[in-house]
Amino acid sequence: MAQGPRVAAFEAAFAEAVGADHAVAVSSCTAGLHLCLLAAGVAPGDEVVVPSLSFVATANVVRHCGAVPVFADVDPRSYNLDPAAAEAAIGPRTRAVMPAHQVGLPADLHEFQELAERRGVALIEDAACAVGAEYRGRPIGSRGGLACFSLHARKLITTGEGGMITTDDEEVAARLRRLRHQGMSVSDLARHSATDLVFETYDEVAYNYRMTDLQAALGLCQLEVLDDILTARRRLADRYGEALEAIDLVEAPDAPPDRVHNWQSYLVRLSPAAPLSRDELMQVLLEDGISTRRGIQGAHAEPAYAGEGGAPHRIASFGPVPLANTEALAAESLQLPLYPELEDAQQDRVIASLRSRLEP
Repeated sequence: MAQGPRVAAFEAAFAEAVGADHAVAVSSCTAGLHLCLLAAGVAPGDEVVVPSLSFVATANVVRHCGAVPVFADVDPRSYNLDPAAAEAAIGPRTRAVMPAHQVGLPADLHEFQELAERRGVALIEDAACAVGAEYRGRPIGSRGGLACFSLHARKLITTGEGGMITTDDEEVAARLRRLRHQGMSVSDLARHSATDLVFETYDEVAYNYRMTDLQAALGLCQLEVLDDILTARRRLADRYGEALEAIDLVEAPDAPPDRVHNWQSYLVRLSPAAPLSRDELMQVLLEDGISTRRGIQGAHAEPAYAGEGGAPHRIASFGPVPLANTEALAAESLQLPLYPELEDAQQDRVIASLRSRLEP
């Protein structure tokens, strides 16, 4: 069943885990972000400030609303949207700002909340990678606004495919539940559980963005081991950090003292002084039997947003600050293997291969 008892149980458990009043399960984080923008009133012709340095879905969901993504630059250390660059990109048509908590490191939410209140725009957190991460002692998703998490197979916990929206606003949560299920006024669970006849109505044009009970049952099991997953990832990240101190040509990631990283990915930056480019390094590591991934790409450089492939006029816009950090990080970063089952000996092999390829 879609939206059955397991979905309701998973929503309640997820909300409790992240400290939110309400959680709304959806078919993907992309679907969730789309609904969040609609709930915030984003409409055709509006603008939404987003990082280009993010999975392309961050920009795509803005287009799904008929709005224009306005790309702003990121902080070079955190890889997250720079609040100052975001503010510079706000214009008269801006309806929302959507920072992403990249690879599990929270963005500076205090700055973004203050910015959103001062400039009168909505704040929507792209928390796709951020389950289990914390900002100033509180879990991501617990600060009352709209945050959307991914439950894709690459994330810390998964339902195979799926997403979850959190909010403290009961009315917004209710509307999100209607929007995910074709605008239906009564949920499947309430209708099938009723002792009297209940007929639903469809009060607005909406979507099929539901999560199934089968997925939710898996999600409930995954939540039970979230703490173990976080512990394992943080131990491995600490081992990487200690080892990479001895490799001058690789910049290891770090977290400011007011944030707790969940280490959804271990993203490093290769120095321009290295004897190999990022892509060349990835290739020789692959020849050593070590699979890596490129770092986060810049959406503004992809054909859909760079004006190629028949992209319509004004599909995207750029803030007044150049995307220099975005372009450098997109070219120089890569993700090293990190998953809870990674053995110390395997991790040591990754480090040794990295060192041998970069040091004379």
